[in-house]
Amino acid sequence: MTYSLPAKRDSSTLWCVFDFAKTEQDYLEHQKLSEQSDLWQEPEYAQRIMKNLARLKEEVEDWRKFLQQITDTLELASLEDEGLRPEIEAEIASIMTELEHREMNAMFSGKYDHGDAILAIHAGAGGVDAQDWAEMLERMYLRWAESKGYQTEILDLSEGEESGIKSITISVIGAFAYGYMHPEKGVHRLVRLSPFDAAHRRHTSFALVEVLPQVEDDTEIDINPDDLKIDVYRSSGAGGQNVQKNATAIRITHIPTGIVVTCQNERSQTQNRENAMRVLRSRLLEIKEQEHVETLAELRGEYTKAEWGSQIRSYVLHPYQMVKDHRTDYEVGNAQSVLNGAIDGFIDAYLRANVGNG
Repeated sequence: MTYSLPAKRDSSTLWCVFDFAKTEQDYLEHQKLSEQSDLWQEPEYAQRIMKNLARLKEEVEDWRKFLQQITDTLELASLEDEGLRPEIEAEIASIMTELEHREMNAMFSGKYDHGDAILAIHAGAGGVDAQDWAEMLERMYLRWAESKGYQTEILDLSEGEESGIKSITISVIGAFAYGYMHPEKGVHRLVRLSPFDAAHRRHTSFALVEVLPQVEDDTEIDINPDDLKIDVYRSSGAGGQNVQKNATAIRITHIPTGIVVTCQNERSQTQNRENAMRVLRSRLLEIKEQEHVETLAELRGEYTKAEWGSQIRSYVLHPYQMVKDHRTDYEVGNAQSVLNGAIDGFIDAYLRANVGNG
């Protein structure tokens, strides 16, 4: 029997192509660090080490399992038993799918691509329709994250008065979360028959999606406490409902940049403050990473204006169904599947089109 199996080359070649040796070395180094007797004298540092160790251990074990699958399949093929053909072909299909997945991961060369992300969605032009659209995007990304096995946590939520949300900030935790999510950054446009229009006319709505890397190491971003203005207030739901008796919501203003971060989703003032600082560090990191190509003034203010003409992707529900990414021309006719979280095709198309561009 003859099979088109990429793994017929020396299996060690795969390890080199995907830099498994470096991953394994990083794992061994973190393992040594985790065994140091004084590790927990610095709890935050220790937590980062243990988190990275768990991630690296999972990557190493997955690689070894994958390599064993290739070896076992090659051994089956070498038996030249026609009765094993269906099983071998199924294994080859599985290997090819996994190779494509690992090839995509190998494209992530950015400093923060392997880590966690912060996702923020802001309703743009379009009134209540835009706020409803922002909530539809929230649902889409939460479903996508769930399909990836990512952990999500809502850090801040501002609900609309009539429907939908004005803005939401979500922590997305998992391997390559930022690498996969950063192509989603930009303005998303929706065209549909408005459920909020008595005449049921067609409306166009906009929402801005931000994706930031989560900063694990505080030393990367130096924040002077004197540069912060911190306000504490009572959090509330839509229309002033669900008002908490205690002031637990936090608003932090970074005076030098004018960046304002709010967090009110937790009942603990301390937790809200920690979450707000986490988001602030991520926003400052974005400025630091991009200041060599953009001025501070361009990064501040209203970010990218969420309105007509600036969208990266359009979601059309009427008069026909189509979702199209204007950067890659990748499109899907089943808009509902996309809104249910099937966005991998758009992400893959963008990443492949931008290989080597950082």
